[in-house]
This record gives sequence, C-alpha cells and structure tokens, in this order.
Amino acid sequence: MAKQKKMVEDITSMEVDFAKWYTDICKKAELVSYTSVKGCMVIRPYGYAIWENIQSILDGHFKETGHENVNMPMFIPESLLNKEKDHVEGFAPEVAWVTMGGSEPLEERLCVRPTSETLFCDHWKDIVQSYRDLPKLYNQWVSVVRWEKTTRPFLRSREFLWQEGHTLHATAEEAIAETEQMLNIYADFCEQDLAMPVVRGKKTESDKFAGAEATYAIEALMHDGKALQAGTSHYFGDGFAKAFEIQFQNKENKLQAPFETSWGVTTRLIGAIIMTHGDDNGLCLPPAVAPIQAVIIPVAMHKEGVLEKAAELRDRLKAAGVRVKLDDSDQSPGWKFSEYEMKGVPVRIEVGPRDIEQNQCVLVTRHNREKTFVSLDDLETAVPEKLQEVRDGMYRNALENRENKTYRCKTIDEIKTALEEKGDGFVHAMWCESEECEEKVKEETGAGSRCIPFAQETVSDVCVCCGKPARTMVLWGKAY
Repeated sequence: MAKQKKMVEDITSMEVDFAKWYTDICKKAELVSYTSVKGCMVIRPYGYAIWENIQSILDGHFKETGHENVNMPMFIPESLLNKEKDHVEGFAPEVAWVTMGGSEPLEERLCVRPTSETLFCDHWKDIVQSYRDLPKLYNQWVSVVRWEKTTRPFLRSREFLWQEGHTLHATAEEAIAETEQMLNIYADFCEQDLAMPVVRGKKTESDKFAGAEATYAIEALMHDGKALQAGTSHYFGDGFAKAFEIQFQNKENKLQAPFETSWGVTTRLIGAIIMTHGDDNGLCLPPAVAPIQAVIIPVAMHKEGVLEKAAELRDRLKAAGVRVKLDDSDQSPGWKFSEYEMKGVPVRIEVGPRDIEQNQCVLVTRHNREKTFVSLDDLETAVPEKLQEVRDGMYRNALENRENKTYRCKTIDEIKTALEEKGDGFVHAMWCESEECEEKVKEETGAGSRCIPFAQETVSDVCVCCGKPARTMVLWGKAY
C-alpha cells in the first residue's frame, strides 16, 4: 500500500523518534497531562474512558468466573510487609513510606500499597477456618504506588491504576487451575477486544514475581519491536499462608495451609494499544474499548435538513448499541476528519446534502482509511460490520508485524545479527535452563528472557549460549 499522507503534522513520525511519537500521541489525543507531582500523571477524560471500557469488559469476565470485588486499605504496616521475606525484598527498592501522621511521627512506618498480598493474607487469617470457607475469589480495582526512577505515561508511573485479583484455595491443583484460567482470560481479552496478539508462557525462575512459586505472563510485541508484558498471573503455593499462619480444617478434620494466587493488569494496557496500533496520524483504537466507536461528521451542515438527518442517524446508531458522537461544532469538516483520526475513532460517517438525496452516507474505517458508500437504510447493520472489520484488520496488522519481527536463532551471534540488521523483535532460541546462560544472553545482546512459551518449538538441540543440550525454547526480547 502506498504511503498515505500524514494528516496530523505536529505528531513526530514513529520512524524518526518512536519515544517522542508516543509522547506526542499521549498529549495530542488528550489522554494524559503531566503534573507537579513528579512521576505521576493526570489521566484525562478520553484516556480514562478507555480504561473504563477495559475495566468494564474484564470485570464482567471476572464476575462470570465467580470473583467478587473488594477494597483493601492503601497502607500496609511495615511489620506486616516483613512477614514474607522474598516478597518484601523484591519490592523494597520501589516502596514509598509514610512516617508522619499529621504533625506526629508514626510509631510504625506505613508502606503505600505497591501490591496487596500481605493485606489479603492478614484478612483471610481472620475469616477462613474451614474448607467450607474456600475458595475465596477476590479482586479489587485500585491505584498502587511504586517509586519508579524513569517514568513514561501509562508504561511506568509512580502511581498507576490496576486490578489485582487474589484467591485462596483448598488444594494446589485448584490454585494452579485458577492461575492458568486468569492468564487465559487476559490473553483472550487482549486478542479479541484489544486486537493485540500475545504469547502465553511461564516466566523463568529468575524473573518470577517476588514470593511466587510460578509466574505466568502474556507478552506482546510493539510496533518498534520491543516487548511489553501485558499481564501476569502468579501461583504462590502455600508460602504466604504459612507466613501469615492461615489454616483451615480440611474434609479429614486436619489443619492445613491453603494455596494462594494473584493476577493483575494495569493502565499500561493503554500504552500497549498506542504502540501496537497507532500510526503517524495518531491513535487507532480497537472498537471494543474506543470511547467513541463512530463519529458523524455533517458536511455543509448549514444547508437545510443536514443536521436533522445527522441527528437522526446518531439516534438510530445509539439505539443499536453503538457508542456514537455527532460533531455539530463550527469547525470545518477537514479539521474534524483530522481530529477524530488522531483520536483513533474506528469509524467516521460523513453525510451531506448530496448523500441525503441519494439516501446514502460515507463510512471511513480508521485502521486503513478505506471509504465505503452505504445506504442509510442499512446503517444499523453496516456500522457494526465495519467495527468488526476494523478489529479484524487491526489484529491482522499487529500479527503481521509480530511475524515479520520474530527471529529464530541458534547462537548468540545470530541473535546479535538479527537484532542489529533487522531491528528489535522477538527471538526464539533454545536454553539449557542455566541462570548464567540467561544472564549472558541478556548481557551480550540486550534481549532478556520474556517467557517460556506454552507453544514450544525446537529451534535446535543445544543451548543458544553454552552449546549444552537444550531443555526448552525461550522467547527473548528487549522490553519496556
């Protein structure tokens, strides 16, 4: 396809400076604003509306699978955080502490919630006594604080929004099944609703969550070839339960510790949407989470009947369940075309006097800017069909990008050559499961282990680093 004319001139081209392109879109599309609180952001109404749609879809999936929403305190006493040694050590560098209450020093420091495993455990020890009390399937939608040194809107900020699920089970088998179920819910959501292909897999031992026995993750590839961890699900075994002295009487009337999981996604999913689907004209939003799925632009709206017809079309689409906006402002149609293209609205509907005479309108799809003439009588079916077409086209484009930037390498030198000559991307390479080899690959190539994919393939018989017999294939890549 020939290179299309750039409509929004004040967005830096992604080919010139990808980081600047990303920041330009975040600001120009009015997703975020910077604040006087260093490392924190204002999520503006348009950005927050995307998050609300993400939240609504996922919350529905959580409730369908039996989970209930709760809300835990923001503050964690230091003594409580210290009960699980590996956990506190993993989070220590990122913890923010409260030391004063009003004008008085606190007797004990309070951690500002970086994650809530300890709070849930402290609660469960008081309410779980019998196997009849299990499972506990909880989730909360909250903000957390992690003192990041380098920040970027949505991808890394010192305070961010997320959901964190926490569950407690009578058996290890139930807890492991829960961990896998939630990872699959995340993966299906990303692929179906965000049109973003992901790789499902298990983190290596050195890369798992602090205090977990196993961490599972979904990894997505951004347009520039860097990886983004889009969601994680953790199996804790009974380690937290034992540390917090949680016990229940099982069916054999014996006391035992339960098994725990946690899982979460964050507002970094908005960053993933931008970097997977955006282009030099701005955002390109998947219809499922777009605040506006279709925008109606009246052409020559000063002429008799144009605004009335546009309003009628808006009302019909709204009744059909489409999130639709009629822009009847006094800006020119050209300005509006550019504005909504930059905001990533999936479908644009143009209607003017000649269209009305011919009982038709023009539909323009954002992801490829294709124009289609549609009868006004068919609008309620044509627009949803176009929305599905947008989703499918976006997914195909993202998958093609990933396939074009996935390299199969047998040696460290092949990894270096692929990343230097072809550009960043995913690398499939074999591994002996030695942590020393894992570190050496990252040190020499810049590509760290992203996950051990569930879908395995044999690239060679030997480790990409040491040449010893390989045990598994790893997905490697440079990451955000």
